[in-house]
Amino acid sequence: MQSNDARTLLSCAVPTAVAGVVAVAVGAAFAGGKGAIGAGFGTFVAMVVMASGLIVLERTAKHLPHLFQAMGMVLFMTEFLLVAVVLAVFQDTTMFNVKAFALALLTATLVWVAAQARAHMKAKILYVEPEAEDERKPEGAKKSAPAGSTS
Repeated sequence: MQSNDARTLLSCAVPTAVAGVVAVAVGAAFAGGKGAIGAGFGTFVAMVVMASGLIVLERTAKHLPHLFQAMGMVLFMTEFLLVAVVLAVFQDTTMFNVKAFALALLTATLVWVAAQARAHMKAKILYVEPEAEDERKPEGAKKSAPAGSTS
């Protein structure tokens, strides 16, 4: 993983974890221990799904750049369907508060997406590989003289 990829992952995971801690506190305040467990599990699911999607997308961009945009759409749909399956599986559970789980999942996902958008806007990633100076000039080209010189 490149350093800018790790930086993006970290800048998404930290705000989401903070939002998860707040969600656990709110879940505990409104629904007791089961609300805290539900909020914690919802945050965990969101972080795992979003982080794995980001890692897969970054690897795709590195190895198959021509599939980057299509892979982004496929990953978005896969993440959406995976979260829908998790919600369907746990909709009638008594292990934790389902409303706290769903709200924490939604909140963590929204925080992750916002943090990821901010991280990509702030990243200074070259999107064009700069050419070496020797490659830009034809074989017999002369060096240009500085402005104002008489040579």
